[in-house]
Parts: sequence; C-alpha cells; structure tokens
Amino acid sequence: MSDTPCEVWFYHLERSRAEQVLPELLEKTLGRGWKALVRGGDPGRLEGLDTHLWTYRDDAFLPHGLASEPMAEQQPVLLTATLDNATGRDALFLLDGAEPGDLAGFSRCILLFDGRDESALAQARGRWASFKKAGHPVSYWRQGAERGWEKQA
Repeated sequence: MSDTPCEVWFYHLERSRAEQVLPELLEKTLGRGWKALVRGGDPGRLEGLDTHLWTYRDDAFLPHGLASEPMAEQQPVLLTATLDNATGRDALFLLDGAEPGDLAGFSRCILLFDGRDESALAQARGRWASFKKAGHPVSYWRQGAERGWEKQA
C-alpha cells in the first residue's frame, strides 16, 4: 500500500445523470489498468446500474458485476453498497451520496453528484472540506458547455 493519499475528484453533474457519464469514466479507469469499485447506497439502484452497464452502448463491453454475485472479486468493475475494499480496487466511485468509508488503498475516489439537487450540492461541499482537511488532494470537475469536463479547481 502506498503512503500517497487518495486523490478525490468531484464530478458536478449539471445536464447528465450518473448513469450517462459513469460508463465512460469506468472505461477510462480500466484503460489505466485499474480496477474499480462503484459504491451506492441503494441495492435496487445498483441492480439497475448493473443492467444499464451491459446495454449502455451497442459497440462496447464493460466487464462488471454485483458484489452479491458468485466470483464477484474477479470483476474489473464491482458494484456494491458495502464500505470495504477487500478486493483491493484502485478507484472508488461514489453515487447518490454513498459514504466514502476509509480511502486507504484507493488511488482515486470519484464522487459524482447532481448539481441540480441542493442537498447533494451541500453534501459535496461538506465532503470537499472534510477530504481537504484530511490531507487528500481534491479536484473539482464540472460539465462543460459542450461534451466533456472542465477542471475548475
């Protein structure tokens, strides 16, 4: 395990839903040779996301699975509601206000939040302050006017 603190990247969604941007972010994560853990608080939402990741684009394949499925630890992308990183993932994706838990062992944490939801915005601001205080390098990405992301901080 590295002594380098986990980087925390905040993705401010303004026009898209998490389901629309998550596949591309996961593809980039896998392209780095990393494994990802996608943490959400609602098991039903994770099941819907599981289905979506199989069908989001006809010309793509994103290997993934739910933590509750057999041999889940072998999946490059694991969907879960638990707080552990028992399978040694490199990147943690947080959806719907899911708790981050201990970030030790992760290289990067990506927090996706809906900028149109005042409570999600307030929670993201609070987490920014907490992560920064804990010594994590933080970055803020906002959806650009066109397709793509613009780093704001």
